[in-house]
Amino acid sequence: MTQESDNGKNNFLYPKASYRGDLSPSNPNNLVFNANLQEFAQKVAYICALETNGKISTEEAYNQIKKLWHQLKTTKKVLLEQDDSE
Repeated sequence: MTQESDNGKNNFLYPKASYRGDLSPSNPNNLVFNANLQEFAQKVAYICALETNGKISTEEAYNQIKKLWHQLKTTKKVLLEQDDSE
């Protein structure tokens, strides 16, 4: 497989949207949270596809998404809410 086709496959499987929010050098946390949010959405899409195709149960999909959601909430608290308190 060539590097060009490998890059195309990675772009298809792991799409990234460009960041359109406030990007100030003093506060890179918004950009980091945006990357975490995109990763969350991608993982949820994979879990939903696995559940839809019968590879995992509905309960397992729910539990995995719930775990990912709690991780995202934790990163939001660490990255974004600390800025509000400063």
